[in-house]
Amino acid sequence: MVLNDLGKKINDALQKLNKDYNFDESQIKKALKEIQLALLQSDVNVNYVKQLSDNILQKFKMEEGQMINKKKVIQQSVVQELTKMLDSKKQPFQLKRGKPNVIMFVGLQGAGKTTTCAKYANYWKKKGWRTSLICADTFRAGSFNQLYQLAMKIRVPFYGNITETDPVAIAVEGVKILQKQNSEIIIIDTSGRHMQESELFDEMKQIYSAVCPNECIFVMDGSNGQACFNQAQAFKKAVEVGSVILTKLDGHSKGGGALSAVAATESPVIFLGTGEHIDDLESFKAESFVRRLLGLEDFKHMIEAVSEVVDIKSQKQSLKQIQKGQFTLRDLQQNYKSILKMGSLNQFMGMIPGIQNISQGQISEKEQIDRIKKSLIIMDSMSEDELDGITQITQKQLFRISKGSGQPIEKVNQLIEEQKIFTRTLKKVIPSIKDCDSKTKRNPKKADGINSLLQALSGKF
Repeated sequence: MVLNDLGKKINDALQKLNKDYNFDESQIKKALKEIQLALLQSDVNVNYVKQLSDNILQKFKMEEGQMINKKKVIQQSVVQELTKMLDSKKQPFQLKRGKPNVIMFVGLQGAGKTTTCAKYANYWKKKGWRTSLICADTFRAGSFNQLYQLAMKIRVPFYGNITETDPVAIAVEGVKILQKQNSEIIIIDTSGRHMQESELFDEMKQIYSAVCPNECIFVMDGSNGQACFNQAQAFKKAVEVGSVILTKLDGHSKGGGALSAVAATESPVIFLGTGEHIDDLESFKAESFVRRLLGLEDFKHMIEAVSEVVDIKSQKQSLKQIQKGQFTLRDLQQNYKSILKMGSLNQFMGMIPGIQNISQGQISEKEQIDRIKKSLIIMDSMSEDELDGITQITQKQLFRISKGSGQPIEKVNQLIEEQKIFTRTLKKVIPSIKDCDSKTKRNPKKADGINSLLQALSGKF
């Protein structure tokens, strides 16, 4: 989870408040000082920190004297204020189906712009859009080969001209060619810029004027802290920056500087780069980001995520089985296949507090994915009755499954035990969510969402 240190510090400050209803203003001020310190250490702009603190204290005073859970009020206030800081009122460009959408990427050298172009193309390709890439970076050696290799990896059309030195000519010609190929999203990768290099900024303006992009995306290195503010301002003065993608936020202590810089420029964040892999691009939603930052449940985002890869209607029977304490190896097999479609396992697990490390421990996401793939190979070597739990797996059958899958018997036993762990865990999780569902009967829309989540959960573990 990006900026997890900041989230932990804020959460620790909230945990120090009394669990009863009777803590006073002095205690809330003490907790706010710790929250302020955590935000400042993460390089969040001091003006935003003061404004956030003042608003929270004001809300506390308004609720003072009422018989309410004051700790919950403070927690909700922190969520609301951080969300307000990150939620730009400006709407990003909406892609249009069946038409060429020209997207120009700009950013400083070293921000991960070229890789982000490929991630962006891959993200929309997976959603059924015809995407393509143009290398208009003639400044950095190796940029052509890097983007070409990435385009081949995700299998999208690519245009570049290694003999042409004019990036404007490359961009114009590439757009013309890819438009004729009916590409719906044409992504232009430009040279990385340093703010001191005015001639490179002039070049960027020329490309912008020549191709008239529908959207200009600024790729911002989240590890640059407060320096992000001046960077964002400089690019916004040069071209019409429509939205922002933040990169290198995973685990960096100064990521707050990038977030406050985005807030100051009023440009909406549309994606977060959460890693080095081609799938490590996460759609940004302010409240969802803040809730996971603070270790709170994020059911709304989870519903959206699982609905992309799970047929909700087909999960009803599986849900009934889970509620009865029944979850077979076949259920696990089908749901592991769904997990692989999620793109990032850690992103999904991060939406459920306390469940992200079940049976995985502290291993990396790559190791988790490898384990799932090996588990699927093992289950492919099982009989229909064994998958459905009709036939008990004996020692003799363990040997057959191990030999057929090429996996040690210990791994087969581990998979069977893992299925039991998931079953026990889900039996605990489902009732708690059902309680939430019972509280939403007066709000049909919310109830539908919780029901969808229940059905989706049965397809994710």
